[in-house]
Amino acid sequence: MAGRGRVVKLAAVLLLLLHTAQAQTRARSREEQPEWRKLLERYLQNVQRDRTLLRDVTMEVQIQAELPRLKKSGRLWAIRSISRLGEVTYRALSFIGDNTVKNDVIARFIKAEVDASGEEKRRSIAITTENYKFRYVGSYGAPGWRLHLFQLTPRQRRVGLFEGWVWVEEESALPVREAGRLVKSPSVFLKRVEFQRDYDIRQGIAVPAQLVTNIQTRLVGPANIQVTFGNVKFNGQQPRLARIGLTGSGSAETGP
Repeated sequence: MAGRGRVVKLAAVLLLLLHTAQAQTRARSREEQPEWRKLLERYLQNVQRDRTLLRDVTMEVQIQAELPRLKKSGRLWAIRSISRLGEVTYRALSFIGDNTVKNDVIARFIKAEVDASGEEKRRSIAITTENYKFRYVGSYGAPGWRLHLFQLTPRQRRVGLFEGWVWVEEESALPVREAGRLVKSPSVFLKRVEFQRDYDIRQGIAVPAQLVTNIQTRLVGPANIQVTFGNVKFNGQQPRLARIGLTGSGSAETGP
């Protein structure tokens, strides 16, 4: 019995040593990771966190759209709200311009966003390692404001996923710009959809500042949409602007 007890104790000691060695190996592996990989991990954690934090929020939006070939345009002012469950709704305030643009471009754009705001749909198109592959491209800027560029490639050709780029600010590990092209058209009437989305960083959260979308349709040619977000309120409070992201150029980019 005494011999069996010593064997059990020895096995326990060996198991403890093995566990300690594995923990040390994981720690060394993390320490040996390049800085960009650590930044990517922080960014992915922040993106997941912000999907929960960016709730119970309202903001003013201006949606400007045009159909250049038809020489038609319009502009809508509205209140965009995100509920505590993450669902998006719009309340129109005023509109000027052509009703074709209002009904066939702006209204469809709003409907697409509202339909995509359900929990299951949001999860299926979220920027995660389950949905995307990441490749580090490089960085630019100066100490205190350095951006790192990652290339994103979707793992599946699914509606809502895109191939493109994300610019991540080094200190906060938050996105300041996403740009790219949808890998699968959401409609048979759309040939190609490109976009550029810019963010402000407020209270440690990436808040949408501007979205530019360029669509190539099969029936009426190009359709251009520019959405400007402002007066963002969290639970009725105006958050302090911590840092300004990249300013939009007014046209979508699909490359660094």
